Amino acid sequence: MTTATPPRPSPSPGPHPRPAEAAVAALASLVPDRPAPAPARPWVFPAPRELRLGNALRVRHIARPGHRLAAVGLFLDVPLDAEPDGLDGICELASRALQEGSTALHGPRFAAEIERCGATFDSIAGPHGIAIALQAPRSRLERVLDLLADTLHAPAFPPHEVSRLRAQRLDEIGHEHSTPHLRAFLALQSALYDPAQRISRPAAGTRATVARIDHTAVRTFYDAHARPATATAVVAADLPAEELTGLLERTLGRWAAPAGPPTPVHAPHTADDRTRLVVVDRPGAVQSTLMVGRHGLDRHAPTWPAQSIGIHCLGGGLTSRLDQVLRERRGYTYGITACAQPLRSGAVVSIGGAVHTAATAPAVSEIFEVLHSLPAGLSHGERTSAVNNLVQVAPLQYQTAVSTVKAVVRATAERLPADYLSTIHARLAAVTAPEATRAVVSAFPPDRLVVVAVGDAASITAPLEALGLGPLTVLGP
Repeated sequence: MTTATPPRPSPSPGPHPRPAEAAVAALASLVPDRPAPAPARPWVFPAPRELRLGNALRVRHIARPGHRLAAVGLFLDVPLDAEPDGLDGICELASRALQEGSTALHGPRFAAEIERCGATFDSIAGPHGIAIALQAPRSRLERVLDLLADTLHAPAFPPHEVSRLRAQRLDEIGHEHSTPHLRAFLALQSALYDPAQRISRPAAGTRATVARIDHTAVRTFYDAHARPATATAVVAADLPAEELTGLLERTLGRWAAPAGPPTPVHAPHTADDRTRLVVVDRPGAVQSTLMVGRHGLDRHAPTWPAQSIGIHCLGGGLTSRLDQVLRERRGYTYGITACAQPLRSGAVVSIGGAVHTAATAPAVSEIFEVLHSLPAGLSHGERTSAVNNLVQVAPLQYQTAVSTVKAVVRATAERLPADYLSTIHARLAAVTAPEATRAVVSAFPPDRLVVVAVGDAASITAPLEALGLGPLTVLGP
């Protein structure tokens, strides 16, 4: 008997496309030649155009087409080295008092006018001098620069406001005294540099020195050092150079003061170049704040790019050697970093982080073990990761007018060459792993470091001494 073969089922037509997908497909068919992405353009830091006003004020202009918000930075060559003996902190008080306005308009009326313009006005003092920062809509820029010019030419420095700022600063000193990482940095500076040098003492002064400062001292100090001939204005705005020049002549060009040379830059002298330990006592503290450092090279040094790459490999992120050992492997800390902080001359290169009290001496030991391992060489992968972090993020880092102005003001304060910012990223990218290795080894020689530990001296002093790194000093709470 023959069995009939059942008919094969018809092939399934499959699921019908959803209406949205069909619409997208139909639209795509209308544009068959969709343009391909353009190749990435190389990024270079925008080179400022330099000009001089009639009063000798140097101006650096950065064009920002399409930006409605303008940013202005003004650097005054009034460094900490210029402070009179016994008046440490007067530079900081002068910078804050400038925010109170001019003799023509000051106090709440000055603040209200700045706010009415939709602007911001800030100032800060550092080792290089005083930096003033403004932001304003392009349409209100001239009015804000008028206010700044009046303030520079005839600052108010009201006695009652200077007294208020002095009291505020005295309160801050108490807060800083109880902040572990600030205590660590101040102790490191004090240990590194000759006590006779200004850099060895707190930048914003001590209780004794700040208490002596009054409005007369602030005005005398400002008049002696603030002048257009040694100042620099940095402007990032959507303005043609000719229009900006006229605007600045009408505003900042009105600032007048006797001419004078820039203040000299003196290299600081280290007090003691041997490895040693300093414990700052914080009785009962459950963790210790560590800072390991020395005096190093500044951004003028030819090896700065290599040092930057090497320091990033050492302690620049979660993949750095220090973080891999102290955070990931040992669990001593939430994070530890290495950095170089440029000063008026040279820099403080340091390693810093917080660890629980019982891990203080083991953590210091591990830091030195990592430093001893560096001469074996950084890997090409470590070097590449550091370059990517420092170079490839630059276009994002400087995408705003404010960030661009800050970078130029800082470069001006450090008296760097005009092409520094436009060439530094190419120099960083060209650093090789051996070059980075040599630079970081030179930056952190294990026998030439000061180790500061801010913590419970009763618990950490003996274990630290047992490491045998050098003499140990205990400072009171």
